[in-house]
Amino acid sequence: MTDKPVIPPVSAYDASPIAEKVLGREPLRPPLPKKFYTTVSVAADGDQFAIQLDGRGVRTPKKLKLALPTSDLAEAIVAEWRAQAVLIDPATMPLTKIANTVIDGIIGNPSDTAEEITQFSGSDLLCYRVETPEVLAQRQAKVWSPIIAATERRLGVTFQTTNGLMPITQPIQTLAAVAQRLNACDAYQLAAAHIITTLTGSAILALACLDGDIAATDAWIAAHIDEDYQIELWGDDDEAINRRAVRWTEMQAADRLLTLL
Repeated sequence: MTDKPVIPPVSAYDASPIAEKVLGREPLRPPLPKKFYTTVSVAADGDQFAIQLDGRGVRTPKKLKLALPTSDLAEAIVAEWRAQAVLIDPATMPLTKIANTVIDGIIGNPSDTAEEITQFSGSDLLCYRVETPEVLAQRQAKVWSPIIAATERRLGVTFQTTNGLMPITQPIQTLAAVAQRLNACDAYQLAAAHIITTLTGSAILALACLDGDIAATDAWIAAHIDEDYQIELWGDDDEAINRRAVRWTEMQAADRLLTLL
């Protein structure tokens, strides 16, 4: 009997989970599939831990085994499948989505993901500061400068910063050190770093989370200093609140992934 396929998940790297809505032109979403299984379990599969539904192996969208490198991660994914009620909702299964992406797209070709993050560090959010208003400039310096300094100490390099939006070029040695650090990561660590980089606009924040220098909450706050300042001045709106809540859920999933490896 063939394995039952997994419903293809939404990409774990969708930086804008909530699309812009146009009245009368909302994107059509296919109906959620009905839950078709009763039990969820973990089975040893060599040095990995495979997810099973009713005793049969789960497959990724590319028909590969959904098998994880640690039992902790496997059990966390089992919990997501067990939590499904009548319908299977991929939006409530963030770790499953990340695992599918890793197995189908990163394992076997991690260099592409590492290169994307390295390129991001060349125009990192934390390296671009405002001159005015002074209160915002002070907030950026207070929060961002120590994070950059810690990353520089770890990597043994220097990041160039600037005031304004004129592009700057990071030293070749700095980018090489970032690439070397990322090349030492496994596919799941790279996935988490890629998600954090995409959500925050900062590879430096991703590296800090990866190395345990800062918590995900602190990285999230650091990434939203500018946005929070604007909210203080002009207020917020429901759509922005909802969008940020969805993105924060993805950030938490990436951070949890790192703790489960």
